Amino acid sequence: MSRLVFITGASSGIGQALAARYARDGWRLALVARRTHEMQAWAQALGLPRQQWEVYGADVADIEAAVQAGRQCLARQGVPDVVIANAGISLGIDTAERDDLDVMAHTFAINVVGVAATFHPFVRPMVQRGHGRLVGIASVAGVRGLPGHGAYCASKAAAISYCESLRGELRGTGVRVVTLSPGYIATPLTARNRYGMPFLMQPATFADQAVHAIASGVSHRVIPWQMGIAARLLRVLPNALFDRLLVGRPRKHRHTQN
Repeated sequence: MSRLVFITGASSGIGQALAARYARDGWRLALVARRTHEMQAWAQALGLPRQQWEVYGADVADIEAAVQAGRQCLARQGVPDVVIANAGISLGIDTAERDDLDVMAHTFAINVVGVAATFHPFVRPMVQRGHGRLVGIASVAGVRGLPGHGAYCASKAAAISYCESLRGELRGTGVRVVTLSPGYIATPLTARNRYGMPFLMQPATFADQAVHAIASGVSHRVIPWQMGIAARLLRVLPNALFDRLLVGRPRKHRHTQN
């Protein structure tokens, strides 16, 4: 039987590009998102054999729904070889606005807790089998905080730390935890950004590089590599200089502006 990949947020952007890439390599797909009809239509339009894919409807902000999607996959398709926690949101916030605190909580529910809820059903089965990949999609934005982008930056920093913790816990089990930190990828999440996006990458190009990184079992990879260099420089930049560089930078759209 061909290998199986489980992907959340599979109805668009990075998730869909990863699904297409794995499908071309003959993998079976377990596709998870709220918009199940769109995923079904996409798989059919691509001409994928019906036995190659299954669709599971879930909002990963709902812990039980995310866990149930994983359990259904185990029951219908077996233990995946790769699980990719890709679902995520990105909205600007203003801490002075009360409604934006709810936006921040929702962002963490999807971008951090949703990652753990996605992984949860598969940890023990993978450990018992002795191999597997748990992949968390983080972001270069998790390296430093950007004005107006506090919810997203903080959630992605948390996702990086969470995956690092899990990697240590699973060391020696045969299960690898891989963290991928994309730079700017041309997806619906970035389409309305009102600031420059250096090294903007197409989703299919990202997917090609991501699949290779996952197969290698690398612990953390920034894609594209140019953003990896930028991330390392930003990490060591003195706060005073970092703050000066951001003067006048447009803020991320708030939820009321989307």
